[in-house]
Amino acid sequence: MNERLLLLLNLALSFYLIGTIWAMEIDIFRSWKLVDRKEFHTIQSVHSHKLPYWIFAPLGIALVGSFALIWHHPDISPGWAIWGNLGCQLASHLLTAILWGRWQAELSKDDRGPASPYLAKILATHWIRTMLINSYGFILLAWAIRALT
Repeated sequence: MNERLLLLLNLALSFYLIGTIWAMEIDIFRSWKLVDRKEFHTIQSVHSHKLPYWIFAPLGIALVGSFALIWHHPDISPGWAIWGNLGCQLASHLLTAILWGRWQAELSKDDRGPASPYLAKILATHWIRTMLINSYGFILLAWAIRALT
């Protein structure tokens, strides 16, 4: 595959992921606070069953794409962009495994539903993941502007 095309495909995917992270940040998680406790786990379960398709698969492809860009990138690619986009993704994945994923698992078992301290932790800290995904995308945008113009 052409290095320029690979960079552009990664950029497009990053902006898809920026859209999904903002949906999580400003709508989905915050709406859970408004849900009746009796319906909470049903709504969370429906949400969780959609994640493999609209979040996990694109994130996996994005991670593979970022690794591919280490070896297959336009000649005038800045090192900070090659490593910066990958670093943002890896930090997001690591923090998800350590924090948000664990809290989501605990939230799914917590009978307090919208009053759960796990939801409160997610709402208080999810902006960090939102920032990391946005940074990843904007690093790719700056890289594409520099390397392709």
